[in-house]
Amino acid sequence: MLKTRVITALSLLAAFLAAVFLLPPIGWAWLIAVLSGVAGWEWGGFMQLARRGRIALGVTVGAVSSLMVFLFPAVMGGDGWNEAQAWEFGRWLYIPAVIFWSLLLPFWLWRRWPLPGLLGGLLIGALVLFPTLLAFIQLRQLGAWTLVVILALVWAADVAAYFSGRTFGKRKLAPNISPGKTWAGAWGAVVGVLAYGFLAQAWLPAALRPNAAVFAVVLVLLTVLSIVGDLFESLLKRQAGLKDSSNVLPGHGGVLDRIDSQTSTLPLVALLWLSSAV
Repeated sequence: MLKTRVITALSLLAAFLAAVFLLPPIGWAWLIAVLSGVAGWEWGGFMQLARRGRIALGVTVGAVSSLMVFLFPAVMGGDGWNEAQAWEFGRWLYIPAVIFWSLLLPFWLWRRWPLPGLLGGLLIGALVLFPTLLAFIQLRQLGAWTLVVILALVWAADVAAYFSGRTFGKRKLAPNISPGKTWAGAWGAVVGVLAYGFLAQAWLPAALRPNAAVFAVVLVLLTVLSIVGDLFESLLKRQAGLKDSSNVLPGHGGVLDRIDSQTSTLPLVALLWLSSAV
């Protein structure tokens, strides 16, 4: 199992770096649109849809995502990229997503609500998937290195949480949702992201760091949101009786398992960047 995880991890890293550095912006957008279809199929598992329903949802999400890339190239990484248009388009997805993750989700996790039926599950899925899709595409306009540095904020949180949790973790953070997470891990994640963020600030969007105090607040908020995103997927998997969102990535689960914390953090980063750029 460990060998499989290592091979998959190295393969994923190589494929990701090749895609983000070698693909043109519009090629990156089409790749993300395709992957969003896989994520949609996995979301159908959270909704406990039958096989045909999951496939239909995945095809629909992939088709809508592809249609967005085709119809709105100026805001999706194609020719004629325009930040003002990107903001006009993106704010309708980013603002509801940020409100959802920062205000509703903590209460949702506390109450441990299930997805609210078919229509509710589809609406929540759209609120999770489409802002993330758009953020992955639009943030690529800042440059490949900047996108990698932004994504690594979550990776830094995960690494710091793992080691601090193993070393100091005793008090459970959310034992009924994810028994392995501890308060020590959460505090370690905050410290790790603060350290990483200030070391890497030159490669991060200026909108995130108008001054040191605001930058620190943004980093802490992103860390909290990354934990919320992780816990939300853990809750949905537990309620659906799933270990992973899928098995498309041997040893690492599915697409949503790899981007669970990005779904809750990237919309905020994109919102702060675009709102300050226009």
